[in-house]
Amino acid sequence: IAMAATRNVMRAIRVFEFGGPEVLKLQSDVVIPNPKENQVLIKVHACGVNPVETYIRSGSYARKPALPYTPGSDVAGVVEGVGEHVAAFRKGDRVFTTGTVSGGYAEYALAAADTVFPLSDKLDFRQGAAIGIPYCTAYRALFQKGRAKAGERVLVHGASGGVGIAVCQIARACGLKVLGTAGTEEGMNMILRNGAHQAFNHREANYIDKIKECTGMEGVDIIIEMLSNVNLAADLQLLARAGRVMVVGSRGPVEINPRDTMSKELSIIGVSLFLATEEERQECAAALLDGIAAGWLKPSVGSEYPLERVAEAHEDIINSSGARGKMVLL
Repeated sequence: IAMAATRNVMRAIRVFEFGGPEVLKLQSDVVIPNPKENQVLIKVHACGVNPVETYIRSGSYARKPALPYTPGSDVAGVVEGVGEHVAAFRKGDRVFTTGTVSGGYAEYALAAADTVFPLSDKLDFRQGAAIGIPYCTAYRALFQKGRAKAGERVLVHGASGGVGIAVCQIARACGLKVLGTAGTEEGMNMILRNGAHQAFNHREANYIDKIKECTGMEGVDIIIEMLSNVNLAADLQLLARAGRVMVVGSRGPVEINPRDTMSKELSIIGVSLFLATEEERQECAAALLDGIAAGWLKPSVGSEYPLERVAEAHEDIINSSGARGKMVLL
């Protein structure tokens, strides 16, 4: 370890070609980057794993990084050093990020100072690593794109994963009536603990009828949809007049009848965090910091993996049979 320190290198995951989880290579001789102007170097204690990182790795995503690269954006850890003009942070500060410059699946990560935030003592590093993409996506889907208002009904389809839990917490705190679906008893209990007023098992044949009954056949105002390729056609049956489906995730094409949107003037709206403006990003960050201070923003951490098992994490996040909180690398 002493030798490694003098050589200024770290362990990091590197991707040299797009492909399956096996292209994630752990290397122990990656040079630790130096923070430039307006940058912060963080000693990483935990990094969130998000489905989008598997799409980018496979080469199937619209945005492709230049090879080789290190995946990961949601980091929590301790400030190791800062570049010029960074006044807000100093060495030793506990922080979390909503983005990195050098990649988060590593022992050290560089981030632009305006994507770094103080990590409250109320949260541990694993929870800090579970904030970025899930909570920003949830906030964007609900308010920046979905125009959610207090008193409206929101259905979170696939509510037990990182984004789903975030939606439940934010929506409940902002006065919405929250319904959630999960695929297991454990998942249903988890979403009830995290803000849902009612939970439904989406593996039950008649769960859609149960949701309709629960709304007095009026339907829901907003659906946050993690698996559009499976649920979109059914979602249109569940919406109230002028309802909207927010497409947060999809793993393939789906067939719908456009007439179903006409009878109630429904909207299908895609959500992409990468298209947020600087102003929207700052608005979201302010809302999340308020939530942490108020105590309702409390990420629920699920599976944990060491860097050596990152390929397994990428396999599991896509193929596991029911999410239970946010997946993190330690």
